[in-house]
Amino acid sequence: MITNPSAKYDASGGTSGILNIVLKKNRKAGYNGNVRAGIDMRGKFNAGGDINIRQGKVNVFANGNYGQRKSISKGVTDRYTFLSNPYTNLHQEDKTINHGYFAFGRVGLDYFVDNRNTITASGVLVHGHFSGDINSDIFVDTLSGVNKSSYTNRIADNEGIFNNRGGALSYLHNFPKNGHQLTADLNYNKFKNDNSSLVSNYVSAIVGGPQTSTYRQQQLNTGENAQFTVQTDYSNPINDKTKFEAGARMLQRDVDSRTDFSVINPDNSLTKLPPLSSNYSYTERIYAAYSTYSSRVKDNFGYQIGLRIEGSDYNGTVHSSVKDGFGFKDTSNTYSNNYPINFFPSLFLSEKLKGNQELQLNYTRRINRPNFFQLFPFTDYSDSLNLSRGNPDLKPEFTNSIEVSYQKIFPKSNTLLISAYFKGTTDLITRYTSTEVNPIKKDTVFINTYINANSGFVGGLEFTGKNKPAKWWDLTSNLNIYTSKINAADSIQTVGQVWSWFAKINNSFKLPKNFTMQLSGDYTSKTVLQPGGSASATGGGRGGFGPSVSGNSQGYSNPTWGVDAALRYEFLKNKVASFTLSVNDIFKTRKSDVYTEADYFTQHNVRRRDAQFFRLNFALRFGKFDVALFKKKNIKGEQENMQNSMQGVQQ
Repeated sequence: MITNPSAKYDASGGTSGILNIVLKKNRKAGYNGNVRAGIDMRGKFNAGGDINIRQGKVNVFANGNYGQRKSISKGVTDRYTFLSNPYTNLHQEDKTINHGYFAFGRVGLDYFVDNRNTITASGVLVHGHFSGDINSDIFVDTLSGVNKSSYTNRIADNEGIFNNRGGALSYLHNFPKNGHQLTADLNYNKFKNDNSSLVSNYVSAIVGGPQTSTYRQQQLNTGENAQFTVQTDYSNPINDKTKFEAGARMLQRDVDSRTDFSVINPDNSLTKLPPLSSNYSYTERIYAAYSTYSSRVKDNFGYQIGLRIEGSDYNGTVHSSVKDGFGFKDTSNTYSNNYPINFFPSLFLSEKLKGNQELQLNYTRRINRPNFFQLFPFTDYSDSLNLSRGNPDLKPEFTNSIEVSYQKIFPKSNTLLISAYFKGTTDLITRYTSTEVNPIKKDTVFINTYINANSGFVGGLEFTGKNKPAKWWDLTSNLNIYTSKINAADSIQTVGQVWSWFAKINNSFKLPKNFTMQLSGDYTSKTVLQPGGSASATGGGRGGFGPSVSGNSQGYSNPTWGVDAALRYEFLKNKVASFTLSVNDIFKTRKSDVYTEADYFTQHNVRRRDAQFFRLNFALRFGKFDVALFKKKNIKGEQENMQNSMQGVQQ
């Protein structure tokens, strides 16, 4: 994991790291690959494989994956509302079952024009079909005045189908000097999705009592998302100590999403509600160029300086209907955010000291652009008590990061890394809950959305140790102590600055008879903002990558912890085959526990998903030769293109 990437990498991802992925290929004729399969405790299976076949000047490669999923989650929400007298108390219990499958296939070929030039072409197909059932029991009681209560059983059936088609064309030129190369890449992906939601509300005074009312609704969503990327990279190791890199990139994303909302009448006919329906489209373009220069002085001091320049523009249009004296009339609103040019400098310094010690200092500036769901202006009415909507007026957030670290390597493979870091973000994208009038029922409802807070910061001290207490035992431990705060507008109530900590321990044991066992545990304390970076993508540690939402401007996450384990058995010659049995959240303790409050409400939401979950996986490697490093396949653009083109899926 690279926790603070240089100017070479996309400036997106203000609080996150990136995964440094290098694919390996063989230059010799022959074939190699692997197959894998698995099954989980709910009888859902997965299978996949990869193969490379090299003959003469052509290398053909293919990989595919198929996976089924059944996920079960339970949640409890308690909310006290102080909008108007009488005040109310809501208690909601949800059980969600999502199931479906995902299929992925990729095929391509490398054509080795000569020993210095390679052309690669590939295509990808993705298909998925998911459905979900949500059963909710909702109890509402008044807290003052006339004693009144109600019970609602809400049943939601959701279904979604998505397809992705894409292709990539790449060129690689190797110069005579080792590591001196030029690459050029074109990537295109087009994603389509169709989703439907049927929600039925059955209202009565008490559980088991006669129904006092019934309300049913249907929501249909269709969308298309096309993304095109062109990129070129140049790398020149000037000498053994000095390296120069440069490149340029252009991305264009076109999104079109349509939502139709209807009420289901008692005779099962549909009445479309234009104010709750919309058609949203936008185009986003990003232009970037970068250069980095790195060198070492007297073998002890190393540095890298870099500058990335990015320009971006976003233009969106929402078509909807509003009510006037003659019924409904069509209207449209346009939204735009344009940043003609932004500078993203980076600086990395390292000094090797005596006794296997090293000091490092790095600084970067990065950007996190809002994604599709954060921008999508349509209100999701599937949960009438917890409506959600994106905000097309969102601006990107900018983060300045600085990190100082000290590393000491001890005898017998023991290492200690201590890092102090600070990340300051302007226009922080964060969650926010407000109230407004329902355009149909004319009652006051809560809207969960996103805003740009004025700023936010997170800073702390992180300790990472890698130790080998015995020949058969590898231990990695991490402790991260940090403080964070969101600075919002004066009208928004925030929880202020909070001190937090995160800890994770990972054990790897080599057991007899080719068995290996892993045992890990993590704990995250009360948190407003997570630091992002090296330790963990699942807990409060500095992990994860890609766009994210930075906390909640009106609340915090309560402590959570969990323990995971895995047992692996390797067999056959060279241990090319293995079985792995894993279990996540052994003690059923890991949860999402969020508290939010404002002048007009307090809310506590707790959710658990797939606790104590078992999986069994099999893997087998095959081939006539050992894999040797052939080249760096520039698949980052292809992976990012496919991931971003799927932002429009709604589940």
